[in-house]
Amino acid sequence: MDAAEVCYLPAVEMAAAIRSKKLSPVEVIDAVLARLDRLNPTLNAYCTVTGEAARASAREAEAAVMRGGPLGMLHGIPVSIKDLVMTKGVRTTWGSKLYEHFVPEEDAPVVERLRQAGAIVLGKTNTPEFGFKGVTDNPVFGPSRNPWSLAHTPGGSSGGGAAAVAAGLGPLAVGTDGGGSIRIPCSCCGIFGLKPTLGRVAAAPVYGGLETLSHTGPMTRTVRDAALMMNAIAGPDPRDLGSLPADGMDYLAEAGRGVAGLRVAWTPDWGYAPVDPETRRIADAGARRFADTGCRVDEAGPGFPSPEEPFNIVFAGSMAARLGDKLAEWRDRFDPGLVEVLEYGKRFSAVDFVNAANWRRTLGEAFRRFFARYDLLLTPTLAAPPLPVGINHYQEIGGRKVGHSGWFAFTYPINMTGFPAATVPCGFTSEGLPVGLQIIGPRLADALVLRAAAAFEAVAPWAGKRPPLG
Repeated sequence: MDAAEVCYLPAVEMAAAIRSKKLSPVEVIDAVLARLDRLNPTLNAYCTVTGEAARASAREAEAAVMRGGPLGMLHGIPVSIKDLVMTKGVRTTWGSKLYEHFVPEEDAPVVERLRQAGAIVLGKTNTPEFGFKGVTDNPVFGPSRNPWSLAHTPGGSSGGGAAAVAAGLGPLAVGTDGGGSIRIPCSCCGIFGLKPTLGRVAAAPVYGGLETLSHTGPMTRTVRDAALMMNAIAGPDPRDLGSLPADGMDYLAEAGRGVAGLRVAWTPDWGYAPVDPETRRIADAGARRFADTGCRVDEAGPGFPSPEEPFNIVFAGSMAARLGDKLAEWRDRFDPGLVEVLEYGKRFSAVDFVNAANWRRTLGEAFRRFFARYDLLLTPTLAAPPLPVGINHYQEIGGRKVGHSGWFAFTYPINMTGFPAATVPCGFTSEGLPVGLQIIGPRLADALVLRAAAAFEAVAPWAGKRPPLG
């Protein structure tokens, strides 16, 4: 197996090859780090690389294989960690000059669980400052680029991780998602991403009230890899007061069960959202392809008014609570877009914030009634293709003016409900840019969403398609 094939080997197969001694952890890490050294200067997917530590861990992992002792489910598998997630002894900057030299003293729960499962951390992946926007650039490390088109963004805020996975710079990446930040970049980069039910994967610390919006989850090339990763990272942690009890689910086994006979709905626009015509056509074809899994697919939606204003109040208010007191001193060193968000968030009273937060009940009730009739809901993941590097949002989509959230109109409502949602690749634009299809399930139905994604992958596989990077 040549080095490129090693780098693109699914984690499920990589783990089996390591256990059977057909592939060594040292070979894997050396191959991925060599590719990273070659491609990362162009992509800027990783902002911090822990190469020597990864090589030392690989040697230890190989020795454990040779001893024949018990091995973790991710033994020897490379993983990247978003730079909003704390890593013990490894710089965690949140993409900000404010924390440019900060080194945490403990791992976040998801990192702790990955290490316990035997995964090897390659480093930290790039993100916008404090994850405030849907593209990836920041004042510390600059912009990341999309492996399918270097002129375009990989999306955000987990853009570095999505670019890394798409480019063969590690099969597993940890992302976080407060308004679409796993699903946006995975759609942009043509890979799979899962936002689990809020609390399914413990997250700590999450600052400024984003505990009620921010989910932690896997970004991978295949659905089975994400399911394997969920087996390692799902579960409670006392540092996250909102984390859910363990459900004992074997997500990898569940992913193979199929979805024949399920009732699936498709909405191309929520009934109100502008959508780029080409994106809509490609996503519509993907939704129709779902019928090949044995599902019945109808065009239907929950029917709710745009939640853009209440979402923006909750998100911006939470950011202002975290960073508003730093604005006077750090204004000139913050991303100008972040300054705008903080100033917007400081405009609102506590009553405004609570009223906006309570709007989520209206949204949740609409979805509750809808999921009494349907098992799953499909939408486009994004309303338009990936943006060019240097542009934060669309001004217009489908001939209609949109606000800052118009591009990700399909993702942020699901953060307000806390429901699980995934994005699967479903095609490419005429310019060769990936398009994603979003799969939404009821609360706690993480395994069902993975089953549906795996069933779609079986009839419309995507993992064999690789960006033109060599």
